[in-house]
Amino acid sequence: MAKWSDILIQKGVIGRDQLAEAQRMPNMTLEDALIRQGYAGPEEITQAKADEFGYSYINLRDVDIPVEVVAMVPEAICRDKFCMPFSEEFGELKIALAEPDYETVENLRFVLNKEISPCIASKEAILAAINTHHGGSGSAGGKDDTESVNSLLKEFTDSALDEMGADTSKKGSILGMEGAGEAPVIRLVNLLISEAARNRASDIHIEPFGDRVRVRYRIDGVCIERDAIPRKLHGAVLSRLKIMAEIDIAEKRRPQDGRIKMMAGDKEIDLRVSVLPTNHGQSVVMRILDRDNIKVGLRDIGFSDEDYRRFNNLIRRPNGILLVTGPTGSGKTTTLYAALNELNTPNTKIITAEDPVEYYLPGVNQCEVKHKIGMTFAKIIRAMMRQNPNILLVGEIRDNETAQTAIQASLTGHLVFSTLHTNDAPSAITRLVDIGVAPFLVTSSVMGIMAQRLVRKVCPKCKVRVDPPAHIIEGLKLKPEVVKRANFMEGKGCAHCNNKGTRGRMAIFELLVMSSKIREMAFKGETSVEIRNVARREGMRTLFEDGMIKAMRGQTTVDEVLKITNHDLFTSATGIKPGGH
Repeated sequence: MAKWSDILIQKGVIGRDQLAEAQRMPNMTLEDALIRQGYAGPEEITQAKADEFGYSYINLRDVDIPVEVVAMVPEAICRDKFCMPFSEEFGELKIALAEPDYETVENLRFVLNKEISPCIASKEAILAAINTHHGGSGSAGGKDDTESVNSLLKEFTDSALDEMGADTSKKGSILGMEGAGEAPVIRLVNLLISEAARNRASDIHIEPFGDRVRVRYRIDGVCIERDAIPRKLHGAVLSRLKIMAEIDIAEKRRPQDGRIKMMAGDKEIDLRVSVLPTNHGQSVVMRILDRDNIKVGLRDIGFSDEDYRRFNNLIRRPNGILLVTGPTGSGKTTTLYAALNELNTPNTKIITAEDPVEYYLPGVNQCEVKHKIGMTFAKIIRAMMRQNPNILLVGEIRDNETAQTAIQASLTGHLVFSTLHTNDAPSAITRLVDIGVAPFLVTSSVMGIMAQRLVRKVCPKCKVRVDPPAHIIEGLKLKPEVVKRANFMEGKGCAHCNNKGTRGRMAIFELLVMSSKIREMAFKGETSVEIRNVARREGMRTLFEDGMIKAMRGQTTVDEVLKITNHDLFTSATGIKPGGH
């Protein structure tokens, strides 16, 4: 009997190299790895599993399930066993399962006293059907989520919102404070969060204006606008979010922070909540912290073979400082966590100081900065030193005290990872000197600096080969033979990528390894431009060069690389300011 992974290869959905790459991804099932890499979709994997076990495959999204059939199996069993009845013919109940499960089928046959005909459907489709027909807050479904959100918004729009605004006694029932079941606002908030998680959003923005409340999701670094919430509902939605995040609902003048933990389908998600007072009311941004992000291995974050070898050598040194630089949202934390995952063994003690702790790493001691009680980065690092660690991670070097303390830790035999906000790798050296670190300390402690950015990946389902415009080729000074060998790709747009042509993001890197020549230049106080020139002669590949190599391989687009690296060609070709979306 062929395994489902072999069936995917036989059908031409994936190649053996792609299968081997997915099998190497740590802390992830093969199914999750294939989906995460974009090599196969949930429905394709589900069909292959059905073929492996000799079951029929059913796409529940295309099935209109009768109400009387839904009622045959209790919601609790459906959610617990990931199953959904969808049809009954001649006394035989057809039921969709996420995995072949003989025990569940036999139990249902005994309890219902009916013949059961099992089929295989994707977990996502089953959850969407459960949420559509049973309701509930754990939605992770497809368009059913969207329809539920839309119907709820329509329900609010058509209801007596004016009365609610005038009669404050009705706000309790809208928020569900009177015990009459799950209130519409609670359902709306849960569905908005679930829909954002399903669409791979990194942030949810709820922004009040004079006549409406705008909702936006940030997906692959770009804000996508959702339907507006009625303005008079803003207070109820805000109160619900504050209750979930354990924030003081009476405070309206100061910025506030909190955290939400909830289930989206079968997946537990964390949200970091930030509330900011604006002239039209309090604006909320929720950062969705996907735990799958920290399970990625070093091999899977986009390193070229040469950069992977050099970075791997750096993180295995016994002492010194490794800096990762870039703007907010450039994937610095993910890269450092991938390095810690690589080094996290029973014989290594790792301690982190973070502001705040976003992801929880098993086997790692994590400390959170708390400025209110004076628990700063520098104080935590000094306390860490008495805990006898091998590796320290300092969330960010922001000031002279933190920098000095981190350097002292590296000079006393510890390996220190940290981040810094600079545009490129060479600038980190001059930045440390600017904040007051003596040049001789920089040269003796820093062993490597890596700048990085995130670029959107071409959708694997609809990508086609293209030739860049002539003025781009001319501006980049690409030789005809190089263009001929290159594999430039763009996405046409399909259901897999919501007609965007891109799906997911990958990192591009600029890795500077401190050599004796660069240490000498840093000690003498030479400029970052001079250091950059020497580093390039010693083999450093710039962000732009690394991005162009990935564009030539068809992993991203030329426009994306030009935009993210602030290249002049992007400005001249589009008239758009570099870095804008």
